Amino acid sequence: MSISSEAELEGMKKISEVVATTLKLMREFTKAGISTKEIDDYGGKILEEYGAKSAPYVTYGFPGYTCISVNNEAAHGIPSAKKILKEGDLINIDVSAELNGFWADNGGSFIVGEDLNHHQPLVDASKDILQKAINRIRGGVKIADIGHLMETEAKKSGFKVIRDLAGHGVGRSLHEKPENILNYRIKTNKERFRKNTTVAIETFISTKSTETVELNDGWTLVGNKGGFVTQHEHTILVTDKLPVILTAANEIWN
Repeated sequence: MSISSEAELEGMKKISEVVATTLKLMREFTKAGISTKEIDDYGGKILEEYGAKSAPYVTYGFPGYTCISVNNEAAHGIPSAKKILKEGDLINIDVSAELNGFWADNGGSFIVGEDLNHHQPLVDASKDILQKAINRIRGGVKIADIGHLMETEAKKSGFKVIRDLAGHGVGRSLHEKPENILNYRIKTNKERFRKNTTVAIETFISTKSTETVELNDGWTLVGNKGGFVTQHEHTILVTDKLPVILTAANEIWN
């Protein structure tokens, strides 16, 4: 959305702080031996305490408050009482919500306990690439150039990017224009970031796959060639200087 008043900015700051705090607390709550449904229920209670509504549930009827993807799941994993976490699992939690007509989105991948399966380099690459991308964004910068940076940095680290998932505008709804802030460059895309707009920037960094396939549950996405995918996401306010990271409270870079 385009921020045109102090009230709109405050509305976006508030919901961004809510989803960021929820993500941080859910991450701290996560441990081996508990189910992804327990984590999701915990996150749902936090959102409820703030008076916020789960964006995927409200928008799409998603069967959970948040998306929780484990190991080979790339995105949109359904929280389940049958999915019990183990030490060394790769997990992604994506939290988006609405409060007082404003929407914000954030997410992050991390390892449950000790890194038994050597996922940390993939996690670190995703976090680092997101940080480099956000630091490059200004009003007037081509969206395609940020995608090129993401893919170039992924290749430098020995990884790939998922090409059919993308960041997006956010604010008055969960997904707004610009609709495809991709992790690679489409040369014909001349669209630019605009000052005073709010967007959700996210990485999708992969070991093997470049696209996703939907499972029979109608939600969960996995890589088309297997392997693992990490995602990190912030909602930001574009300025003519460094962006304002509205979801900084999630501490995904700490």
